[in-house]
Amino acid sequence: MLTAEQIFAAHKANIETLFGLTNKAFEGVEKLVELNLQVAKATLAEAAENTQAALSVKDAQELLALQTSLLQPSAEKAAAYSRHLYDIATATNAEVAKVAEAQFAEAQTKFNAVVDTAAKNAPAGTENAVALVKSAVAAANNAIENIQKAAKQATEVAEANFEAVTNTAVKASQGSSRAKRSASA
Repeated sequence: MLTAEQIFAAHKANIETLFGLTNKAFEGVEKLVELNLQVAKATLAEAAENTQAALSVKDAQELLALQTSLLQPSAEKAAAYSRHLYDIATATNAEVAKVAEAQFAEAQTKFNAVVDTAAKNAPAGTENAVALVKSAVAAANNAIENIQKAAKQATEVAEANFEAVTNTAVKASQGSSRAKRSASA
């Protein structure tokens, strides 16, 4: 049976966890805002430079060369921006997952303790029912562990795929830029 102190302590721990998660979420938002401000500043500075470069072009050939030289860095910057966004989201998600796993492990431990206490205090003749409950709890714990492992593996695969797609896009833009320069030369 739970006492009032235990219930109060559980509520207090849940509130602390909620505020901790809220702070982690705000940290992620702060990083995102900071990234977007950096991108906005850099984009504005590059726009000014590119405008100056375009105004100093003397013929169509020079304009084509300028355009080609601007495409590759744009693709690389877009890929880098996407990577930063992904890193922020992944880091924030990892913090939340770590807290959730810790909370779940604690709840699982408490539940197992309740099951063990109930099993010890079970009336005579209920051994089969107790064994069945313990078996069900063990099966549920195994299923949860397998789900957590599968989720981690899926995250790792998604991250590897994201990295591969980003690298392929950057390489494709580099190849495209080289091909355009060769064609214009």
